[in-house]
Amino acid sequence: MPARRRSLAAIVFACIGLGASAASLVDALGADAAFCAESGCATVRASAWAHPAGVPMPLLGVAFFAVMLGLSVVPRPRVRTALALAGAAWALALIGVQALVLHAWCKLCMIADPAALGLAAAVLSGARTVRWSRCLAALAVPGLAAVPIVFAVVGAAAAPTAVVTTAPRVPGRVVVVEFVDFECPFCRDLAPRVTRAIAHVPVTVVRKMVPLPMHPHARSAALAWCCADAQGRGEAMAAALYAADLDALTPAGCAALAAGVGCDMERYREALVDPATAARIAADMAAAKAANIGGLPTIVIDGTPFTGGNHTEAELAAAIDRA
Repeated sequence: MPARRRSLAAIVFACIGLGASAASLVDALGADAAFCAESGCATVRASAWAHPAGVPMPLLGVAFFAVMLGLSVVPRPRVRTALALAGAAWALALIGVQALVLHAWCKLCMIADPAALGLAAAVLSGARTVRWSRCLAALAVPGLAAVPIVFAVVGAAAAPTAVVTTAPRVPGRVVVVEFVDFECPFCRDLAPRVTRAIAHVPVTVVRKMVPLPMHPHARSAALAWCCADAQGRGEAMAAALYAADLDALTPAGCAALAAGVGCDMERYREALVDPATAARIAADMAAAKAANIGGLPTIVIDGTPFTGGNHTEAELAAAIDRA
């Protein structure tokens, strides 16, 4: 391939990656996914890998591809090569995480990550810097990509950033709000740490049911918990649902769990078909949207949200102590 084509290929890959990363950033900052609402996208977005150290991963992608696009017209060959190699290595690592850890695929990630690999291949094969005049057409793409970023930032600034709980404050007690999907693997992983973190102080725990559509048994588990909670068995039922195998979260399996924690099964079955139970879940999901909950699990300790499954028991306990 002639050097000019390799150079243009590098620009095109950078533009593609920048556009996909910008779309991912919109979804990461918004309350609802605008570009990638599929099950794999939501699973990846809800994981701790989506926001290392609290920084949205798509923001890193936007920065990387923007810098690489700039280096297409600024002669810094060593820097460009080093960044291209680093970006390719990181892209391979993220593809491996989706395949081996999350077992889910985000379509936008699968545009941005291969774009980073293609960009590295073009740079390593001899792509050169080009004159600004030859780059104007390609630069129109990141210009358009900047539009959704601006809307995302404005929307994030306008959206609520703290959760307002309806739980009454009790002197000497900390309010802990859990936004829950009992089938979410990250919620299930974090739950024991939350239980241990709140064990040493008086707390008021408020659970909001947010059954995600990609989890087939999440809604049946949410309904079961609401029915058990109406009988004062919410804590025991939550523990049972988290501990149960995923295959046991069917309606029949949840009924067996409810019986196991001591629920009156006649009242349980009546509550299961009561429209008020479904309305409660709808209200919880609306509350999550209004509070700008961007992923699960989200634990709110005295008004401070902790999103993602990477929070340690010590971190959560320290937040409770401060509260």
